Amino acid sequence: MTPDAKRFTGLQRLLHWSMAVCIIAMFFIGVGMVSTIMPKYVPLLATHKTLGVAILVLALIRLAVRARSGTPPLPADLPAPMRLAAHLSHYGLYGLMVAMPLLGWAMLSAGAYPVVLYGGLRLPAIVPQNPTLHTVLWNAHSYLAFAFFALVLTHVAAALFHALVRRDGVFAAMAPVGSRTGASAR
Repeated sequence: MTPDAKRFTGLQRLLHWSMAVCIIAMFFIGVGMVSTIMPKYVPLLATHKTLGVAILVLALIRLAVRARSGTPPLPADLPAPMRLAAHLSHYGLYGLMVAMPLLGWAMLSAGAYPVVLYGGLRLPAIVPQNPTLHTVLWNAHSYLAFAFFALVLTHVAAALFHALVRRDGVFAAMAPVGSRTGASAR
């Protein structure tokens, strides 16, 4: 990406919006899983595992693409606290996009539960079986899911703030389709 580029690349935008759909679906599936003991729990769990691994793979691809392509600069007039919040929130989002699937995988491994994805792909255990570790990882996965949800809501609120209030081109840089007004405001 050139220093004067005002938008993320098409691949970056595709990965962002695809992952946004996956992560939102994951929140709903996770809530559905923990709130039912009915037979639909099994397909929800299978979907949750498969989608979690897909999110992990997409996040790693996204990090590689970001390292290669860079990002558009933030507006020069963006206050320092907002600039810091933008950077920290992105570190948090990327960290959780990688950590949550790994925690889930480790949790299942510690509980001696098989990690079988759609298509019959079976993943190896990544930690030894240990009931205490399973409990710790289950708690971490659960609590971080709430933190992830809060961070996603904050991200959406910030995007709307940039799109509707500041109109500074930040939202337009990641918008799935071109914007006639937002990108030029930068």
